[in-house]
Amino acid sequence: MAKKAPSKVSVVLKLAKAGLLRARDLDQKAIPRTYLRRLADRGAIERVARGLYRLADADLTETATLAEVAKRHPESTLCLLSALQVHGLTTQLPHGVWLLIDRKARAPSGKRPKLHVVRASGIALSHGVTTQSMDGVAVRVTTPAKTVADCFRYRSHVGLDVALEALREYLRKRAGSVDALLKAAQADRVSSVMRPYVEALV
Repeated sequence: MAKKAPSKVSVVLKLAKAGLLRARDLDQKAIPRTYLRRLADRGAIERVARGLYRLADADLTETATLAEVAKRHPESTLCLLSALQVHGLTTQLPHGVWLLIDRKARAPSGKRPKLHVVRASGIALSHGVTTQSMDGVAVRVTTPAKTVADCFRYRSHVGLDVALEALREYLRKRAGSVDALLKAAQADRVSSVMRPYVEALV
């Protein structure tokens, strides 16, 4: 006897259980997007943002907001204060989410959370980017070394005090090697700025 195919509702709920769900995810399964509205009306899922949903009873984690932003803007990379928070290298509580995007890319939009966008190109954009799973979402985030170097590169945005704290925490927690730090500084073209501080603290 042929096995009964799962219902469209059960497929949508299974997708939502795996993590944040985009309306376009249903297109890949050939399921009409109207199912999202139906399930939201029934209280099974909830709308997080335009075209973005999650299970109504999903456990919210500290990284939920970061996962939501990454799901909406998968081409961007978490950086600066947001990446420092991920790596535990700051006492700062960032207001909004910090994103690194290509110099020629269209700026991400969204009222909540507030998005702080910085741009780069070439090796300054591609160096030191890893992927972490947050709430079932693949999130691009700068490595600890690249994050510290970025803080010096964009010190006019975050402040030199934040950059110095990040450097001290990186070295204190041994979040990576000094060599990785210097390579990241080279990629960001801030070697001459960073090196004196690194040498003073090592």
